[in-house]
Amino acid sequence: MGKRTWNLAGALLPAITAALLLIAFYVVFLEVPTERTMGVIQRIFYVHVPSAWISFFAFFVVFVSSLAYLATGQARWDWAAVSAAEIGLVYCSIVLTTGPLWAKPVWGIWWTWDARLTSTLVLFMIYVAYLLLRNAVSDPSRRANLAAAVGIIGFLDVPIVYMSIRWWRTQHPQPVIAGGAGSGLDPEMWRGFLWCLAAFLSLFAWYFRERYRMERMRAELESLQREMSPRP
Repeated sequence: MGKRTWNLAGALLPAITAALLLIAFYVVFLEVPTERTMGVIQRIFYVHVPSAWISFFAFFVVFVSSLAYLATGQARWDWAAVSAAEIGLVYCSIVLTTGPLWAKPVWGIWWTWDARLTSTLVLFMIYVAYLLLRNAVSDPSRRANLAAAVGIIGFLDVPIVYMSIRWWRTQHPQPVIAGGAGSGLDPEMWRGFLWCLAAFLSLFAWYFRERYRMERMRAELESLQREMSPRP
């Protein structure tokens, strides 16, 4: 990506994201029909599910970037990996927060240790450990290599989370999207979901760009500090 394109993206992404969020919330709260069984609480779906999908995408970026770092040794891939990991954790936190808020009025419980919920919590803890590892290792090369290994292995939990409600009987409902015969969304609900997904994806792109820029600056500062430190 050229510098001009990068700067243009930085200028446009906030405006695009704000517009998409406004449209998404307008559609979800004023146009999408209320679900017949669960009522208004079902609207959490439009935050909960897109956040889950974006967290999967973010951790996939960590996975690919980690592989690319180990293959090339280029620091920019390590910057991309940690940037995506932090944002993925934010989205995963939204999933783990909105899930119980939705579950309590519908299931009568905040949490249950079923396959979907437990594997999602494990996924969250893996990437918390990923960031803690990065903070614990001072040597940039060793830090990047260890983090890449965790980023690659940790991603194995993503397909487990996704497939858990297909492989095991869980408290979590069966998939509405791509769930097979009898599944699916009302067209208006589907439209609201797609607007929210687009808005959250744009928000990811904006945050990723800013976080990547910060990581590059931090790496440059680290390099200057090492050069200026007195040699033994």
